[in-house]
Parts: sequence; C-alpha cells; structure tokens
Amino acid sequence: MPGTSGRGAGGAADGAAGGGADAGAPGGLRRTLTFRDLLVYGLLFIAPMAPVGIFGTLQARSHGAVTVVYLVATVAMACTASSYAQMVRVAPRAGSVYAYARAGLGEGAGFVAGWMAMLDYLLIPAVAYLFSGIALHALVPAVHPWVWTALAVVVTTLLNLAGVRTAARVGFAVLAMEIVVLAVFVVSAVVVLIAHGAQRGWAAPLTGEGGFSVAAVLSAVSVAVLSYLGFDAIASFAEEAGGGADRVARALLTCLVVAGVLFAVQTYLAALLMPMSAAELAARPAEQGTAFYTTVDSAVGRWLHDLVAVSKAVGAAFAALAGQAAAGRLLFAMARDRRLPGAMSKVDAASGAPRRALLGAALVTLVAAVGAARRDDGLDQLSSIVNVGALTAFGLLHASVLGWFWIRGRRGDRGTGRSRAAGGGAPSVLWHAVVPLLGLAVVIAVVVEASATAQLVGGVWLVAGLVVLAVQSGA
Repeated sequence: MPGTSGRGAGGAADGAAGGGADAGAPGGLRRTLTFRDLLVYGLLFIAPMAPVGIFGTLQARSHGAVTVVYLVATVAMACTASSYAQMVRVAPRAGSVYAYARAGLGEGAGFVAGWMAMLDYLLIPAVAYLFSGIALHALVPAVHPWVWTALAVVVTTLLNLAGVRTAARVGFAVLAMEIVVLAVFVVSAVVVLIAHGAQRGWAAPLTGEGGFSVAAVLSAVSVAVLSYLGFDAIASFAEEAGGGADRVARALLTCLVVAGVLFAVQTYLAALLMPMSAAELAARPAEQGTAFYTTVDSAVGRWLHDLVAVSKAVGAAFAALAGQAAAGRLLFAMARDRRLPGAMSKVDAASGAPRRALLGAALVTLVAAVGAARRDDGLDQLSSIVNVGALTAFGLLHASVLGWFWIRGRRGDRGTGRSRAAGGGAPSVLWHAVVPLLGLAVVIAVVVEASATAQLVGGVWLVAGLVVLAVQSGA
C-alpha cells in the first residue's frame, strides 16, 4: 500500500530504534536545533501576548475570572503536551502527530491525523499573515492590507528557505522584542496600580465579579485553549533537534508552562485595570475584541497602545514563520512516506531545509491570506475555520498514546521486535490512560463549542481526506 515504505507498525520501527528516520544522513534533515531554538519556535508560534485579541471575550464569558480561565486552560493543555512528550519518544520523526498516529493507530489513522493537521498548519499562518497585514495597514494606510500580507509571506518564506537555524536566530530576535514589550506593559501596569489602585478587588480576576461560576469559567476555557495552538509545532522538528526526542519533549512542556505563566500575568493585570465591568463588557460584544487595547489606552497611555499594536503586527508575521516551517516539515514527512507527491520530500543540500515542501506551504498560505485580505470580512471568515483541524489532530494524538502503549506497542514493533519504543516496561495508568483520556475530553468539548462554520469546513476537509485515503489504499 502506498506510504508503508517498508516500515512496520506505522513507522514506529524508526522510533524504537531511536533513530528518527534519516535525520543527519545525506539528503536528510540536519540535527542543528538547540533547546533554545525549539523553545523559540514554540513561543513564536503561540505569541507571548496571544490573549490580547480575546481578552475581552474571556473576561465577559468568565464573569471576570479571566486569570483562572488561563490557569485551567494551561492544565487542560498540559494533557496534550504530555501526550506529545510520550509519543515523540516513540516516533521521533518529522511530521509530528502524523508520525505518532501512524505508530499508535496505524497507516489510515496516521494519514487522517496528518491531513487534519495540514488544515491547521496551512491556515493558522494565513490568519497570522493577514492579521499582520491589517495591523501594518493601520499604521501605514497608504499601503493596502493585501500588499503588506504578501510582503510578510515573501520575507518569512525566504528566511525559512535559508535554513532552520537562520530562521531560529531571526525568530529569537523577534521573540525577544515581544517579551520586552510585554515586560513594558507589566511594569507600567504595576506602576499604575501602585499609584492609583485597581478598578476592582485584587482577587477579582481569580474569583470573578459577583461570584464565581464554574460553568462560565469552563465556557471561557473552551475559547482560551485556542491561544495555545502552535506549541505543538516544536514536535515537527524532531529530526532536526540535537539531543533527540528527550530535548523535544522537554521543550514542549517548558513552552506550555512559560506561555501559561505569561498569559496568567498579563490577563491578571489587565483585568485589574479594565475600566468596564465584566457585565458591561458582556453587554457590549462589539467592544470585546479591543478591550485589552482600551484598557492599556485608558490606564497607561496611547504610547503603550501603539507599542503593543506594532509588536503584535510584527510578531504575527513571525508566528506565521514558525507555522510555515512546521507545515513544511509535515508536508515533507507525508511526501517521504508517499502520502503526498514525492517531490516535496527533497531536502536542499545547501540549507538543509525541505525547500519544495516549504514553497508548497507558502503558496497555499499566500493564496489564502491575500485572498482573505481582499475581502472586508476576510479575517473573520478565515479565523472561524482554522481550529477544527488542529483539535481533530490533537484527538488522534491522545488516541495514539492509548493505541501504542496498550495495544500496538505491547505486541512489539514488527520492524524491530522491540516492545514499547518509549522505554519498555508496563504502561502507566496515569500517563498512558488517564491523561490522554482527559485530553481527549477537552478536545471534544472545544470542538462542540466551535462555530458551525468551523465544524462544517472541518467536516468537509475530513471527508476529502477519507476519499484521498480510499483512493490511495485501492491503488
């Protein structure tokens, strides 16, 4: 069948052997990424100030307990991070959840996981490019958003084509800029709070306004978890990380913890300074999207409002850089296994980058982003459909942990005869059953809360993938 490539147990044989495919071999990806590089890619894709755009929505939904929302969301996403950490040791290969589902669930499920992740990895960068284009247009109105959007795609694609280390170095500089801006906000907010006090009780971001509501917090969590989409891109670089799977697993968990702390701190301070109550904000949905900027403007000053806006504009383009790099690795891995055209499995000898796969990813995101930039409702339309692909892939990731550690791995890998590539021994009820089941429950809850448009597009994309799988299987 196309895609088996002689690898038993859905490719896990390579992971059991500890190798990670052809990484480091001539024509393969190069192991050049450090722990810092991996962390940069994950935080760059998430964005340190990711809550800015949805702060108002979460504040209104949670009845003012926005910081608790992010604490709970971090714990919920820790289940996903744990499952990634387990499976990257089983199948330390480019392609992330595609490789893990092949190992834990088989060829068909692996293809479906890769297919659904493809929707996420191709469209989330398109949203980020479009956001950057719109923000830069606001700063320079003479240039149309689609021009800025296209320029951002070209610049970041050239950096990715230059090689993973070059892109990581530039990404580190941009990430440092974003963290400095966040630090400026934190210091400014603390100064204002010391000088003038808070708009509400100091515990309000933790207890809510007018009483704590578990239902309201959980409703907001279903939205907040979307802020973390992108940290999993770290796993896509498994074949390019010096130190192997353990370094990737550590970077995944560290990225999630760092992001959770940054999100909690900034939303706590913003909630204390917010001029409107949560109830007032809930009654004015049109003002929820700009609530963070309104807070900064009224509490600190227009200068910080503009500084945050510029940081978000530049940061969005480089979040797309990380997303495009991850998309290129996914397309490369699927092409190498003959699930996509084989031309995309080639690695450039000079840069060590999967050039054709990156160009393919760039072309799709360019068309999607520029097309949306030419529509008045383009950002809303594109934003509404990007999440279901990632969430479906997360669900298959959790199922892969169950499948590998309790079924396929216990039978022994057909390619090596070795049981449970992640280290042998009996599977853990906590890490290999309870945690992935909790993660799966979170994914299902968020998909149910997704917009009808997102569910429809995700369903259509899934059906298309199943058709492609059926054609390949029958070939």
